[in-house]
Amino acid sequence: MENLIGLLVAAPLLGAAVLLCGGRRLDRVDHWIGTLLAAVSFALGAVLFADLLGKDAGARTLTSHLFSWVPVGGFRADVAFRLDQLSMTFVLLITGVGTLIHLYSVGYMEHDERRRRFFGYLNLFLAAMLLLVLADNYLLLYVGWEGVGLASYLLIGFWQHKPSAATAAKKAFLVNRVGDMGLSIAIMLMFTTFGTFAFGPVLTHATDAGEGKLTAIGLMLLLAACGKSAQVPLQSWLGDAMEGPTPVSALIHAATMVTAGVYLITRSGAIFNAAPDAQTAVVTVGAVTLLFGAIVGCAKDDIKKALAGSTMSQIGYMILAAGLGPVGYVFAIMHLVTHGFFKAGLFLGAGSVMHGMNDEVDMRRYGGLRTYMPVTFVTFGLGYLAIIGFPGLSGFFSKDKIIEAAFAKGGTEGWILGGAALLGAAITAYYMTRVMILTFFGEKRWQPDADGNRPHPHESPRTMTIPMVVLAVGSVFAGGLFSINDTFLKWLEPVTGHAEGNSPLSAIEVTAATMVVLVLGVALAWAQYGRGPVPVTAPRGNALVRAARRDLLQDDFNHVVLVRGGEELTRGLVRADHSVVDGIVNGTAAAVGGLSSRMRRLQNGYARSYAVSMFGGAAVLIAATLLMRAV
Repeated sequence: MENLIGLLVAAPLLGAAVLLCGGRRLDRVDHWIGTLLAAVSFALGAVLFADLLGKDAGARTLTSHLFSWVPVGGFRADVAFRLDQLSMTFVLLITGVGTLIHLYSVGYMEHDERRRRFFGYLNLFLAAMLLLVLADNYLLLYVGWEGVGLASYLLIGFWQHKPSAATAAKKAFLVNRVGDMGLSIAIMLMFTTFGTFAFGPVLTHATDAGEGKLTAIGLMLLLAACGKSAQVPLQSWLGDAMEGPTPVSALIHAATMVTAGVYLITRSGAIFNAAPDAQTAVVTVGAVTLLFGAIVGCAKDDIKKALAGSTMSQIGYMILAAGLGPVGYVFAIMHLVTHGFFKAGLFLGAGSVMHGMNDEVDMRRYGGLRTYMPVTFVTFGLGYLAIIGFPGLSGFFSKDKIIEAAFAKGGTEGWILGGAALLGAAITAYYMTRVMILTFFGEKRWQPDADGNRPHPHESPRTMTIPMVVLAVGSVFAGGLFSINDTFLKWLEPVTGHAEGNSPLSAIEVTAATMVVLVLGVALAWAQYGRGPVPVTAPRGNALVRAARRDLLQDDFNHVVLVRGGEELTRGLVRADHSVVDGIVNGTAAAVGGLSSRMRRLQNGYARSYAVSMFGGAAVLIAATLLMRAV
């Protein structure tokens, strides 16, 4: 079975190579090649999953060594894979949801002239993400990490004829490079501390290193996670990434790129467990981001950007749980999986709405679509109920567990974290209800497009609706299945560990509190948007609303602190170069020139001058000799 692990990565990588290098002769079958090879990877994952289930809990780790990548003296970096319960969970999510998104793209990208390249990029994205989660060492993980960054750049900017898409791709690429610096520094620190990059030795001997070094490594890993998972302060790229085709948004936001940071922190749990300060930083970032993203989601009229704010917030829940250590690792991954179902379904539903509305994204120009797009309405609605934590659906089980774990932190910190998680749940219920009402309920607010064509909403083709139905089923049942007899907890515990917290609130009390805030959020949204006409043009709003529409001024902050700060730093360096460096160089040259001009006067070409010089020199030598003898 170990030999199959490499094929998980090889299948989509082969698809990328064939589609990107095969030429126009593949244009008729390109979409099916990409989808088939993604499905092959999923099938291989299912076979390996069945094999792991047949083993004892402590023996569910398979390793596969391909070759020694960098053998130099006593140093070795291997291309080796590690398949355990944690990586297996990601493999099934990535390949399963990824295959559905490929199938959806068959219909969504049907008329795109560059469809073959698009499916090649999708396959490349899957291969890079699988390499990331299957790597047996941090250096190989870094290769997958960078591969995901490259593929996301290509996919976000796929419609290069749109300046906004090209700009969004560059922005995502640059912001992620900041986080990638953190990962590269963390890997260097690991090598100087442990002498290796391999997960086994690093995580086993983490407690042997000093807390200061582990804190530095942990903070650098957190910086990497902030970049890839769009957490504060490196979250600014996520909303702009919606400029790519909608299947790209679903792939990036649901099951792949933005979950990489959660995987990195959870996989490195032993480091964070031994570095309390780094763990506190993780918890803080998660709590701040879950509220930040939720507030941004409330103010967006663009349906995809509203869902992007939602993704930022939900990943914040996962980072918060991961920062709680063994109390929260399992629940972070559990919410990651359930989120993969309902968020992918929501994005694909948004794409279906756009497909029927002439690519319109402004929800204020929707309204009344439930009767025209019944399958989209039902599947999107189930995803909506799952994300707000409606009882019995997947989000109810996973998010409630994170809220319980937050309160279990204990003391004042536990109340603050639990309160933030509850507040985030209330805001989630509000902005997602707002999305549902503006899109599917109320009066028709349809407007002609730029060419004067009025929309004629209709249900999407089966290649698009079938993936939406499958994801809706996962949105309904995944959380409940995971919670039966603590199935998911028992599955991951051998890898992540688990500890029971000491929550001041019982599970029933936490559930009651989440239900109260859920009802309040839904009621407030209904009162604001469901009881009267919705203006096609958004009102000006107060200062907070205006700030939220501008992503809580995150781009303004980056411009003032980073762009202008960088410009001022550059100007200062230029001034220093002119005044100090050039001053030293020019001053040295001037001094040499002045000395040369003075010495040149001694070389005047007159024999009498030279004779006088020789006579004077001889006199000085004689005087010095006589003086030394006298002494």
